Amino acid sequence: MSTPRSLDLPPGVVAATVQTPRGRFAVHHAQVEHPRAHVLLVPGWTGSKEDFTPLLPLVAGAGFSVTAYDQRGQHETSADDADDFSLGALAADAAALAETLGTTPVHLLGHSFGGLVAQTAAIEHTARWASLSLLCTGPAALGASPERPLDELVARLDGPEPIGDVYRALKASSLGTHPPEIEAFLLRRFETNSRVGLRALTQHLLDAPDRVAEVAATGLPAWVGRGAGDDAWPHAVQDDLAARLGTTVQVVPGADHSPAVENPVGLAAAWLPFLEDLS
Repeated sequence: MSTPRSLDLPPGVVAATVQTPRGRFAVHHAQVEHPRAHVLLVPGWTGSKEDFTPLLPLVAGAGFSVTAYDQRGQHETSADDADDFSLGALAADAAALAETLGTTPVHLLGHSFGGLVAQTAAIEHTARWASLSLLCTGPAALGASPERPLDELVARLDGPEPIGDVYRALKASSLGTHPPEIEAFLLRRFETNSRVGLRALTQHLLDAPDRVAEVAATGLPAWVGRGAGDDAWPHAVQDDLAARLGTTVQVVPGADHSPAVENPVGLAAAWLPFLEDLS
């Protein structure tokens, strides 16, 4: 989850919904008239399209149309409790969006948990993609730790506790540290998550398998990056992920786990040359 600095949409960025064969998805678009290619951005656990909003004008300014979306059950993309929240199903959602956008292949970037979805999409829908970019993510599950007691969160989501109370307990140390409109957005975004979907995504962060060898076997060009102070997957794990994909980690200065919000200009400088070389 990233914390936006502003909820205002930059010039050229439009909020919309996209109807696909797999359902309707809430998106932020930045379109250009004659795009070099299309870029699709997959948010992470408890995240949303807003995690990428400051980056979108920079991507469009480089000549790419770009779409960030809320995954199934996230924020403004609804879901039924009976929906499939497996990594394969979430990857199929990404592929359906790419197909509906009408430009194939599409450059795919996944942030944090979204990186696990993007890796699955690369393996299972290879022909849809021009490249794979992985931002602040790892090769497999993050696992539980004292800092991130994800197993405890799964147990709470299995219980009767209102989801807003789950959020307040999860964020107890940081509540009230942001402007009121941002605090309200963060709570609203968490509360509008599908409870079943959030539990499934949290479980993936506990037990998702390592499929990097399969990703490498696709032959897709790969980019790996992180913020200089990223504190999710250990830096050595991200370095190894990049090496297994035949590349090295691009480090974004002045950023932690959410470079698209914390330093979008730095992220664009580190990432866009990769896309430009392929387009």
